Amino acid sequence: MIRDIIICLLVGYFFGCFQTGYIYGRCHGIDIRNYGSGNSGTTNTLRVLGKKAGYITYVGDALKAILAILFVRYVVFSSILTPVMDYQLILAYTGLGVTLGHNYPFFLGFKGGKGIAATSGVMLAMDIRIGLIGIAAFGILFFTTRYVSVGSLVMTLLFPICVLIFYPGEWHLFVVSVIFWAMAWIRHRSNIVRLMNGTENRFDKKKK
Repeated sequence: MIRDIIICLLVGYFFGCFQTGYIYGRCHGIDIRNYGSGNSGTTNTLRVLGKKAGYITYVGDALKAILAILFVRYVVFSSILTPVMDYQLILAYTGLGVTLGHNYPFFLGFKGGKGIAATSGVMLAMDIRIGLIGIAAFGILFFTTRYVSVGSLVMTLLFPICVLIFYPGEWHLFVVSVIFWAMAWIRHRSNIVRLMNGTENRFDKKKK
């Protein structure tokens, strides 16, 4: 089992280091980490470079999680190795590696994004029901509150809740999903403080 976990985390981390926002910014002559919140994720890219950049960043970051999971599932543990773990755990640990790579890419000094787009991709690839519930909750909360952070926090909280509902008794899987939730909330700790103080930035279409 330890072997499988290490392989999943390493492969996932490699895929996760692909920073869509950073690459898109470089293609347009800027380092996105030097602007706005200093993040290379979807929200900061959207605020700094506009809707097109934001959409491309989201798709790229979610897609890398899906591709990593497919690669591990159908290449590594299908044609190369025989897995010891259940496939749901394989998908979860690969996705965890992707999120770690996205948040802490080694080639960018471990300064990446907050992992929300990548986590949504993991949720979709693991179980489309969980993914759709999470994305729907994000969309509803974002459009009603205009706070990206609120949608992100609730979406990641729903991950372990949905695992409890759809995979009762799968405690190992539940623990991994709790790690996703904890990582997201730790990365959003400054947002949480601002939400509590009433100073969190709303997403304003007119704001440059």
